[in-house]
Amino acid sequence: MKKEKKPKVAWGIAGAGEKMVETLEMMKKIKKEYEDVVDIDVYISRSGDQVIKYYGISNEIETNFNNIWVEINANSPFLAGQIQLGKYEFMLIAPCSANTVAKIALRMGDTLLANSAIMGQRADIPLYIMPSDYEVGVTITKLPDGKDLKLTLREEDVENINKLAAMDNTNVLKEPEDIKELFARYFK
Repeated sequence: MKKEKKPKVAWGIAGAGEKMVETLEMMKKIKKEYEDVVDIDVYISRSGDQVIKYYGISNEIETNFNNIWVEINANSPFLAGQIQLGKYEFMLIAPCSANTVAKIALRMGDTLLANSAIMGQRADIPLYIMPSDYEVGVTITKLPDGKDLKLTLREEDVENINKLAAMDNTNVLKEPEDIKELFARYFK
């Protein structure tokens, strides 16, 4: 008897440090809770690769997830094609940098995650994005050494998030905890 394939989710990691560690912790919990139900494939942008190394968590990602790819260019690995062919239930980009948010909002598919998200939107594959820059104002984030970094988020950053939120089959998440609810909705 042939074993049934589990559904798959594409998790994209862009070059945002904000909530990177918290997102990884949440994804590890989700993987453990849903390991018999869904496979999580990890796609890391070139900038994301730099950030996870800066935060010292690249080995932790490799230890906890089986299928991991790092961007070579906008079409390699060929995530966009796999998403369009329905190989994934949905695409999650978390955390998502302001740069990747802007690229998707402005339809600039010149990076792996932006291209794959745009192509997935065209094929009506659900897209979930947890942007690092969520609302106008001052936010304090933690650096890898534990120090605080004060960031002032501008209206222009939030404008792109609002564009994404208005797009069909595109959902904006605020916190890593929202990812847990997302998986519960799909796989419980």
